[in-house]
Amino acid sequence: MGSVSGSRGEWCRAQLARGSDTALFRACLVLSLAMAGSMDEAITATKGLVDAAEATNNPHTLSFALLACGFAFRDAEPKRAIETLRRGLVTAEDSGNRGNETHLLANLFRLEYVHGDPLDALDHVTLAIRNYHDSGDTATMRTPLAILAAFLDRRGYFEAAATIIGFALSSFAAAAFPEVNTASAHVRDRLGDQAYEMLAGAGAAMTTAAMVAYAYDQINRARTELEQNR
Repeated sequence: MGSVSGSRGEWCRAQLARGSDTALFRACLVLSLAMAGSMDEAITATKGLVDAAEATNNPHTLSFALLACGFAFRDAEPKRAIETLRRGLVTAEDSGNRGNETHLLANLFRLEYVHGDPLDALDHVTLAIRNYHDSGDTATMRTPLAILAAFLDRRGYFEAAATIIGFALSSFAAAAFPEVNTASAHVRDRLGDQAYEMLAGAGAAMTTAAMVAYAYDQINRARTELEQNR
């Protein structure tokens, strides 16, 4: 996936070199660099991006630029990333940009459950999964499911995490959120190879609708536990 992201980055650079200096191309470059693992370059490429996006007076462009900036800073400065993504989410919601809203929700979930409010995080992932499912985008829906699996691993729900990983793990999801690979290895270690393969196989065999229903059940289970422990 790194080579694919790298090639997209080169395409963005080529467009910018031709004078297509739009905020959208710059945001795509940031995301491509980040997904290729070039985080320092991605952060450097965010310089002036939000200002350029604001100058377009286009909420789609602004919310996408904020998504890219939040994605780039998610590990280096998670609190800054959360604030940036929250601003992007408000911008997308207020302007009816459902696609950007859903991408922002997935990224906020990943940060909120570690650095913010876990209950807010569960609201984010529920809506992200619902939006992707309702739109028929089952490929991208695997991304929030993969992050959910990492969350469940952290909560000690190893069987549920293995089941969801079986359905959700893809090269795209792993490139965007590498922690799913760590979660997969940890869950396998806790359950053992045989149990892990059985549960992951069961997840892989689920229909999309069945997996979504299963994910909602696990989210509700985690929400109930978090509310009881507050």
